Order: sequence, then structure tokens, then C-alpha cells
Amino acid sequence: MKPVIALVGRPNVGKSTLFNRLTKTRDAIVADFAGLTRDRHYGDATVGGHEFIVIDTGGFEPENPTGIVKEMARQAEQAVAEADAVIFVVDVRAGASAHDHDIARYLRTAGKRVVLAANKAEGMPDSPLLAEFYELGLGDPHPVSAAHGQGVVSLAEAALEAALGQPLPPDPDEDDERSSEQADADAPIRLAVAGRPNVGKSTLINAWLGEERLVAFDQPGTTRDAIVVPFERGGKRFDLIDTAGLRRRGKVFEAVEKFSVVKTLQAIAEADVVLLLLDATQGVTDQDAHIAGYILESGRAVVVAVNKWDAVDTYAKETLQRSIEQRLPFLKFAPVLNISAKKRQGFGPVWTAIAEAHASATRKMPTPVLTRLLQEAVLHQTPKRAGAFRPKLRYAHQGGMKPPVIVIHGNSLEHVTDAYKRFLEGRFRAHFKLTGTPLRIEMRSSKNPFVEKGR
Repeated sequence: MKPVIALVGRPNVGKSTLFNRLTKTRDAIVADFAGLTRDRHYGDATVGGHEFIVIDTGGFEPENPTGIVKEMARQAEQAVAEADAVIFVVDVRAGASAHDHDIARYLRTAGKRVVLAANKAEGMPDSPLLAEFYELGLGDPHPVSAAHGQGVVSLAEAALEAALGQPLPPDPDEDDERSSEQADADAPIRLAVAGRPNVGKSTLINAWLGEERLVAFDQPGTTRDAIVVPFERGGKRFDLIDTAGLRRRGKVFEAVEKFSVVKTLQAIAEADVVLLLLDATQGVTDQDAHIAGYILESGRAVVVAVNKWDAVDTYAKETLQRSIEQRLPFLKFAPVLNISAKKRQGFGPVWTAIAEAHASATRKMPTPVLTRLLQEAVLHQTPKRAGAFRPKLRYAHQGGMKPPVIVIHGNSLEHVTDAYKRFLEGRFRAHFKLTGTPLRIEMRSSKNPFVEKGR
């Protein structure tokens, strides 16, 4: 019989993404909000030549659930009962929560073999953030990135060994995917071209390829699916992804078009870099701003390209530049370049910007350098006092890649203003020359050991 492995964890930690990665399918719906999965979901998976069954479960709340949450908890408990081993998925960026401790307590009483998966650990296999998960009492956390596939093979092998109760025999035919850094270096850069319908996405990719690889027609909605095309330029490999144009929600009527929207959003979320294409003849619309906002929420590196630049006069160009500054102020970090897909103009600077954006999104930032930059910033400008408290920023370290995350530790950091965070972001960006990628700064205040619960 195939061993059975259940995925459990609190809502929105990436269980369904991990399920899809293990089963190599898209069977589980994935979206960036909690509570999407409710029923048990079964799938077949293989690692190292060994087959097993994976069970995806909804967000698990073992402590006094009510309503639909109670039914979801019952489904998760049933999955744990059926499983030979459990993968307990936690969010390394959010840290160990009280909810995680409740689930860990339940799993210990259930008597199942448990493997702890610290998800969303892109580029941070040795992060200090992993240390707090030892509090759960479930052994060493396995840093993984379900979205990017890093560490998933070694996690699956550890779970299989726990389910079988013995080490797995080596499989000579299985590629060694555990060296995620080398795999990432060799993997092609996933470049998604996104924008409204009829801005010239397919025309641009055809111009890059030098052939009519994609249907390009002067009618919105020509592209229906997210099309992936391999491409090589300057010794670098790319997967070019032509996406369907995203229209306003009220304009989407056909079921096929709704499917296209889902595929486009998935393509953006899974891309390494997104090229946001604007139409110079139509300016920056509300829909352009919505698409840009989704790219930013997804944490993708982004380059903005204004197509059909040759088709507008000088006044329209100046108006468009002001419109970009006013309508897309949250993309100040992204380079804005002007191109003409039909005339094949302006491609060189775009490729340079794409390479720089990808390099920035995957840049390693050593802890000593980050801490020194933080201390220099505090000496230059101290954070504002909030009542009796003045935030004390002690040290910083990198908390992830794609996008880069900087975690700052100290006291009373909840009082740090957004303006001061932007000041710190500017210092970090300038030193590490980060362009084309969002940079997220997280504040972690130290716990006061003298404050007892209930007082």
C-alpha cells in the first residue's frame, strides 16, 4: 500500500501550493487569502521513485472552532487519522504563532510522525527566523518554498522516511534537486508580459522571437491562455509568458475569459519578473493601476514598458510621463522604458532592466552589512518618539528573496512610522542597488520576559 502523508497547518501558509508542487498538478485552488480550501483533497505523488498519497486540508483550528471552521477542523483531523505521517506547514515569514503552538500540541497528542515544513523560505535556508520554530517541539524545521520548489524534494523524502519508518534507498535515476541554489542558477528566468487587452503583448514577444509564434490580432481578447515560449538571449535562458489581457471585472462575461483571468494571475504570481506593458495611445488607465497593484502584492520584480511610443506626439508623451508618476506612484522602484513592438525599437534597454530587476530580486544581503547600514541610518536620523516609547532598532537580517525581505529586530518597533520605514528602504536600496523589485521591511519587537500572561 502507498504511504499517506497529510498536509496540515493554519490558514494561508501554503498547503495547497505545496500539494500542487508535490503532485505536479494544479488540482488545488491557490489564492492569496485564507480559508479557500475546505474539504480533504487527495493526490498521487512520486519522489525518488517512491509513490505516495498526499492529502491537502483546510486551515486547521483545533481550539474551539465554530461554524464552517469546525467542519474544516474535522476534515483536517480525519486526514491526520488516515495519514502515516504529517507535514506540518508553517509560515517562516510570519513566525511561530499561538495558532501554530495549538496545532503542534494536537499533533503531539495524536501520536503521528510529524515533519515540520517552514514554507515561504525563498533564498533563506539558514535564516535566524527558523530558530523560533524549535519552540514547537517537533524537531528541525525544513526550510522550503512551495511556490518556487526549493527544498520540496528533501522535505518529501523526510516525510516518506517518517511514514515508512526507515531510510529511503537511493534512486540513481532521480535528479538531485536538493541543491536548490544550483538549480535556481541553471533554471530559466520566468518573464511574464502583462497588461490590458490589445496593448501589444503578443506582438512584442513575436518581435523578440523574430517569428509569428503567437497570434497577434487587432482585437482585444485574442490571447486566451498563458502561453510559455522558451527563449535565449545573451547566454541567458528565459521562459517568455504571454498572458491574456486583464479587463475590468464588470467587462468579463464569458466563462473562457474568466478562466483566462485566473491563468494570467497565476502566471504573474509564478513569474520571476513581470513586464508591465502600457499603451502610449491610451495613457495610464484604472485597469493599468489595478494590474500594477496585483504585481506589487505578488512581490514580483517589475519593469514598465510603454508600447506604441512612436505613435504619439511630444505633448502626449509629456502627459503620459506625468500620468505614470501620478497613477503608479507605488512603482517608483521600477524602471520605465519606451518601446515600439511593431518597429522593434527600444528592446536593448528593456532586456538590461529585466536582468537588473531579476538580480535585485535574488540579491543576497549579509547580516553584518544590513546591521551596519541600520545603525548608520539610526545615527543619521532617529525614529520619532511615540509617547513614552522611542523605538530601538538593534539589528537586521535578510528574511527572504523574490522579493527581498529585511527583518529588523528591536524594542517598541510597532511605533516605527511608515515614513521612517521608507527612509530605511531608501538607504538599503541605495547600498545594494536594488532596482525593479519591491523591498519589504518587517519589524520584530522582542518579547518582554517580565510581562506574565494574564496580568
